[in-house]
Amino acid sequence: MTTNWRGYRVAAWVGQALLTIAVIAALSQGKWQNALGLALFLVAPLAFVVSDNHLPTLFDFLFVLAALLNAGGWVLGLFYQPGLYDEIVHAFTTFAVTLALSFLAYSSMLTIFRNHKMLYLLTITSFGIAIGALWEIAEWTAGIVLSTEVIESLNDTIIDLIMDSLGAAIAALTSLWTLQEWMRPSAGVGNQASIANSPTDRT
Repeated sequence: MTTNWRGYRVAAWVGQALLTIAVIAALSQGKWQNALGLALFLVAPLAFVVSDNHLPTLFDFLFVLAALLNAGGWVLGLFYQPGLYDEIVHAFTTFAVTLALSFLAYSSMLTIFRNHKMLYLLTITSFGIAIGALWEIAEWTAGIVLSTEVIESLNDTIIDLIMDSLGAAIAALTSLWTLQEWMRPSAGVGNQASIANSPTDRT
C-alpha cells in the first residue's frame, strides 16, 4: 500500500459524497449559513480529487478528510466544545493542506530537492507555517464579517499557530518520504508524472 494506492482516491470520493449529503441536509433544514460553509469545504478539495496523477492519492484523501473535520467543527460547533478538537484539527488541516499545495508548488524542483533534504524540509515547513498564519488572518476576518467570535483570545491564536507549525513539520517529513518513494527506480510511471518533465538529471 503506497502513497499512490487507488483505494485512497476511492475513500476521497466517499468523503466528497458525505460532504454533498451534508450540504443537502443543511439546505433542507433551512440552515443556509451551515450549507454555505459545507459547500466551501466540498468545493475546496474537489480540484485535487478530480486531477488524477497530479498528487499522490494519499494526499487527496488527507485533504478531503481535513475538509470533513473542519465541516464537522463549524456545523456541529465542535470547535467550541471542551477538549482538543480545535487544536487537533488545526494541526491536521495544516498538515494535509501543506502536503497537497507544496507538492504542487514545488513539483518542478523535486529532483533538485532530492539531494538537499534539509533545505527541502525547511522549505516545506516554512510553506506550511505561512499557510497557518494566513488561516489565522482568515479566521479573524470571518469574525468581523460574520459578527461572531471566531478567535477567543491571543492565547488561542498562539496555540493554533503552534499546532499549525507542528502540522507543517510533519507534512515536510511525510513529503520527503513520498519524494523518496516516487524517485525510486522501481516506482511506476504514474507515480513520477509530476516530475517526469523536469530537466534535471535523475541518475
